Formats: sequence, C-alpha cells, structure tokens
Amino acid sequence: MSDKPTTAAGYSPGQVARVHATCLYLATKLGDLMPELVVIGGLAPTLLIDQQNLPQNVTAYVGTMDLDLGLAFALVNEERYREVVKRLRNAGFEPDKNDEGKPTRQRWRISDPPVTVDFLIEPQDRGQKPGSIFSLTADWGAIVAPGLHLAFENNKLITLTGQTIAGEDVVGGRQVRVCGAGAFVVLKALAFHIRGENKDAYDLFYLLRSYGQGIADVAAELRPLLADPSAQEAMNHLRNDFHGFNSLGPRRVAEFLFGRADEPTQADVAGFVRDLLKACA
Repeated sequence: MSDKPTTAAGYSPGQVARVHATCLYLATKLGDLMPELVVIGGLAPTLLIDQQNLPQNVTAYVGTMDLDLGLAFALVNEERYREVVKRLRNAGFEPDKNDEGKPTRQRWRISDPPVTVDFLIEPQDRGQKPGSIFSLTADWGAIVAPGLHLAFENNKLITLTGQTIAGEDVVGGRQVRVCGAGAFVVLKALAFHIRGENKDAYDLFYLLRSYGQGIADVAAELRPLLADPSAQEAMNHLRNDFHGFNSLGPRRVAEFLFGRADEPTQADVAGFVRDLLKACA
C-alpha cells in the first residue's frame, strides 16, 4: 500500500465518487450497525459541503483516496464488532496489504482498482499511543484516534444516494452518520500535530473556508465541545501550528495545493484559523 499523495495533483477527481459508492455499499450491508459508525476523514467534507452548489470563490474539494470510519465503543463492549467483520467478509471486503505484502488488520479493501476502508477507535486508556492498532479479532483491528468520541457527539445524518461500488442502484438512499464540523476541526488539528501531513492541513482549511455560511457556523458546532480535554488540546495545536502565515499549517496547505510556498494562500489559512479562535474565545 503506497503512501497518500503529498500534493493535490496526486488525487484523481473520480476517486472520491468510488469512495462515496463504497460508503453507500457498506451502509446497505451493515444496516442496523451503522448507528455505531461515523464517517470521518476525507469523505466528510464532500458530505458536509454541497459540491454541486459551491460559492463562486470556492473550489471543489480535491478528493480522498479512502474511507475512514470511526467505531463506537458500544460495538466493543457488546462484542457486536464480530458481526461487523463477518458482514465485511460476506460483502467481498478483505484485509488490504502493506508495502511488505502482509495483510493489514485496520485497513480493508474492495473492488479493482481497490477502494480501502480504514477503521478507527477512541483509545481506551492513556497508555495507547495515537496511530497504534487496537485488536478486535485475530484479523481485524482499528487505529487508535484520540478525540474520536467527539464525532459521536457532533455529527449529522446524511442520506447517500446513487450506485454502490458493486453497481447497484439504491432507491431512497441510505443514511450515514458523518462527523460534524466541530469534531472535524478537533480531529484534523490533532492528526496534523501528530503526523504533520499536508492533506490534514488542507482538509482543515477547506472546511473552515467552505462550511455553511462562514466561520460562525463552524464555531457554533465547536464551542459545545470545548470543555473536552481533546478539544482543548486541539485548540492549543491550532494556536501553535497555524499562528502565522509561515507556520507549519499554512505552509503545508500551500505545499499541498501548489507543491511550493504561496504567501497569499498561507495568509488565508492563518486568517481563517485566527478567526475561528476568536469566535471560540
């Protein structure tokens, strides 16, 4: 499995449609288990922000290579996760392989060319490191992602329509739980601080620039979460990693979009984050 592209040029416009179709397919297969899962990561902005009716000054989201699904701990506590992995296999999913050709427990794949699905879960204790694998079964695990519980507090029910990755028409669509704008900011700020990926900085900027009627709408969803330690940590990372146009976050947004520094873009990024911090003060 190759690493994700570090610039926008590495993302194919058609890939996000295949990820969307995979999410819809999973929703038809997991059915009654879907309330215990939440869409996070790169697909979320395309579901929270109408890509067909963007303002003139807003470009379409660059896309995503995979589907990220957060798991509620209720699945673990009640051992319903065994039913999830059973249905994954019955639906044609199988563990992906890493660069050494070994199966990955936290990432599954379907179709050819493949679409991959990463599973994430909140850490159970302080000893679990972000990015480590929490074992669910012998062949299935989830990536430890601090702050994930907030996506179950701040989320939206979105109806997916169209065709599944198997080419099936889904009449009436299926509802999926999608990480809300407030929780998305927290998760992306934490992820960027941990791994420093260009795409995480871009995802955060895109949501701040494009969601709802402006920063006030993002802040309205973020403020109720601010008593949570994960949200407080995320806000501190925003202050540090996006404090000025030449700091890490703005620079890496520019690198993602253009493959180089771009001062106007960097200034925009720093400005949007500054406005969010003010709105949440």
